[in-house]
Amino acid sequence: MTAALDFQNLTLGYDRFPAVHQLQAKIAEGSLTAVVGPNGAGKSTLLKGVTGVLKPLQGSVQFGTFGRKNIAFLPQQSDIDRAFPLSVIELVAMGLWREIGPFGWLGSKRRARIDAAIASVGLTGFEMRPIGSLSGGQMQRALFARLLLQDARLVLLDEPFTAIDARTMADLIEVIRNWHTEGRTVLAVLHDSDTVRAHFPQTLMLARELVAYGPTEQVLTAENQFRARQMCEACSGALHICGRSAA
Repeated sequence: MTAALDFQNLTLGYDRFPAVHQLQAKIAEGSLTAVVGPNGAGKSTLLKGVTGVLKPLQGSVQFGTFGRKNIAFLPQQSDIDRAFPLSVIELVAMGLWREIGPFGWLGSKRRARIDAAIASVGLTGFEMRPIGSLSGGQMQRALFARLLLQDARLVLLDEPFTAIDARTMADLIEVIRNWHTEGRTVLAVLHDSDTVRAHFPQTLMLARELVAYGPTEQVLTAENQFRARQMCEACSGALHICGRSAA
């Protein structure tokens, strides 16, 4: 197995308090993996560690053949300022920043790629709409179009299906399936077990520490879910300091 990501004794946290503790796991290139666990389990923190937003307190994240520069990241919608005066086409065009920089010229060929990305997520006709006027599902479609333009080998998704309608979810799952078919590596933080079972062959379950990792049917068991809840409930204090981690 060629690893797209290799978590080597990885510990991540805030103000020296671990949120992910001593994680050992390898994510295969081309895999489609869900990251699951209770609230406060460190799922979003793990994605921040992969992107480099958080530096490890201990251990490391090792990358495969593509490296950290070939990552596309979709944050939670709550992290995005929708009051910023951007149109849909301007938001989507930001997916080309690696190619053209902040002041580059789009040109007809790049504009055609932008139009194709917008069409592929079902937003044709919305190009000039301000992002603040979009519904939650429409905004998520626009963000997926931006990801399409980034053309990255590793795609990180943080709760991509939160507060969207069923039709949008089905359409975006189809985009994810296409990434998987193309051999891209997809790592997605998810909450709904039925969605994970239906569409994600691999699952990594976190509860600050690794609970289980492997084929979804072997990981997403009632026993593992109960264990994960117990592990998170064992954390105490305002900063969720786990007794085992703080020892």
